[in-house]
Amino acid sequence: MSKDAQILAMLADGHFHSGQELAQQIGLSRSGIWKAIQSLQAKGIEVFAVQGKGYRLAQPLELLNSSSIEASKKILQSTHQDKLKQPAPKHDAELMVLWDVDSTNRYLMERASDGCPAGSTCLAEMQTAGRGRRGRQWISPLGGNIYLSQLWQFPSGPAALSGLSLAAAIAVVRVVREMGVSQAGVKWPNDILVNGEKLAGILLEIQGESNGPTSVIVGLGLNVRLPDMMAHTIDQPCTSLEKLVQKPVQRNKLAARLIEELLQIYHIFNKYGFSAFVDEWRSLDVFRDKRINLKLPTGVLNGTCRGVDIAGAIRLEHNGQVTSFPSGEVSLRS
Repeated sequence: MSKDAQILAMLADGHFHSGQELAQQIGLSRSGIWKAIQSLQAKGIEVFAVQGKGYRLAQPLELLNSSSIEASKKILQSTHQDKLKQPAPKHDAELMVLWDVDSTNRYLMERASDGCPAGSTCLAEMQTAGRGRRGRQWISPLGGNIYLSQLWQFPSGPAALSGLSLAAAIAVVRVVREMGVSQAGVKWPNDILVNGEKLAGILLEIQGESNGPTSVIVGLGLNVRLPDMMAHTIDQPCTSLEKLVQKPVQRNKLAARLIEELLQIYHIFNKYGFSAFVDEWRSLDVFRDKRINLKLPTGVLNGTCRGVDIAGAIRLEHNGQVTSFPSGEVSLRS
């Protein structure tokens, strides 16, 4: 564990800790502690320094912990049998919790090539090169959000996976609505919005032959606690779970719930494809029947969003005709 990680673990309780105490526990000089504190602040952690008292976080922080996540998963599996209708994944599935990584998707893709089993999940406290759709950067501050990637394997080729990102987005909406965010909806193809502000995004990476089998990495970035200094660097309106529910969020419990819900989605998708989720998607679609711009490689089409078809393609009414488009980028038309 890095020195930064050790210091943050000590400060996570939200109480004051003197520089001397931190130095003795971690084995650094007082100046070394100060440099480490500055490093944490640069990564988005709010740390107060008060002369005579020491250092304290702006608010307590629950760090991700594999044992806590596994314990929460067991509780969920025993108390939510009505919701978790499919069998639990094989016990050899791995749960990896990292301090920092360039990208949880990339890390898990490398592990998959080494034989990592389906159902394995990777989480990190921070990403240095998190990615969104179309190569965009996903702002990934330290210690406050969920950066999660999950591996699953499908017997069919990539063509049969149309709509999987939409189904994964539904899983996330189910979980955040359980937490009280009743306004959460989906923006085609894989964003979770609340009142027009982005709460989470999904990124799929697929490896496989045209006729299968296919390995899929489902990557999720979910804003749980987003510092103001980081929110200002994001190029679109965004929000966070703690801002919406107005109370601290137990990240380990949340991670366990997301893992279980996503695994259920894969089981159902493997049997029935996206057709099993079409009605639910339509009920959550924040752009349905609204005027939108659809950006395509050939240009921009203006029209009215008419939901999605059974393959997950967006349906656009344009010049009196409704056409399905399997890819593109959507924005509201002003």
